[in-house]
Amino acid sequence: QVQLVESGGGSVQAGGSLRLSCAASGRTFSAYATAWFRQAPGKERDFVAAISWSGGSTDYSDSVKGRFTISRDNAKNTVYLQMNSLKPEDTAVYYCAARRTNGIGVIFVSVREYDYWGQGTQVTVSS
Repeated sequence: QVQLVESGGGSVQAGGSLRLSCAASGRTFSAYATAWFRQAPGKERDFVAAISWSGGSTDYSDSVKGRFTISRDNAKNTVYLQMNSLKPEDTAVYYCAARRTNGIGVIFVSVREYDYWGQGTQVTVSS
């Protein structure tokens, strides 16, 4: 089992920045591929960014590519999502997800591929 706790959400004006953190506990977090998803009211949970357990592989949705950066510090059991040039359409609850894997460069981009989820953190971007 691994427990995930997100933090860093808040309200910001368009063009601003936020950094989300996902702190893990319970198991060796370095063995887990991790991702961020987001869900706006009335919409499905969508993929945002993913990172392999080694940190060597990353992937982003087209809507955030070039603006968001996912990273991790396995010594601190934490994954980050740096969000720059925020837009009103980025408004959503952001969730951290993790899945154990042996593949050094493996990442997953689908909701159904992840076993562990945090409780979410709200991000609101005003125009």
